[in-house]
Amino acid sequence: MKRNSVEKCRKLRKNQTDAEGKLWLILRNRQLSGVKFRRQFPVGRYILDFYSPEYKLGIEADGGQHYEDKGKKQDGLRTRELAKYGVKIVRFSDLDILNNMDGVYKIILGVIETRKVVPLTLILSPKGRGNEGG
Repeated sequence: MKRNSVEKCRKLRKNQTDAEGKLWLILRNRQLSGVKFRRQFPVGRYILDFYSPEYKLGIEADGGQHYEDKGKKQDGLRTRELAKYGVKIVRFSDLDILNNMDGVYKIILGVIETRKVVPLTLILSPKGRGNEGG
């Protein structure tokens, strides 16, 4: 990993939002179904708020700027590019995290269960990505 990425990840961890802090409380130390999550973890050219390498699952805590046209467009591009690595992105608004943690918890558990059923080889193969690679 490039040195500037390491420094940026450290800075993001140190300056986490309230929503990221609350979500990290349920994701850290394998508390959620025994799954290991990393915080502010780089994948490709992006830094994910939370990432499970085992399930190739990224979780994003989105503030208000993500719901404006520019933010939606950037998030769509980011999600498509990360899918090329086999990474599934799940997004939650900061408000959902702060006000409905039980619902957020259940959704993440459901995605993990789905990822357990689908072998990662299928997720990573060209045929597993739709029409790419035929």
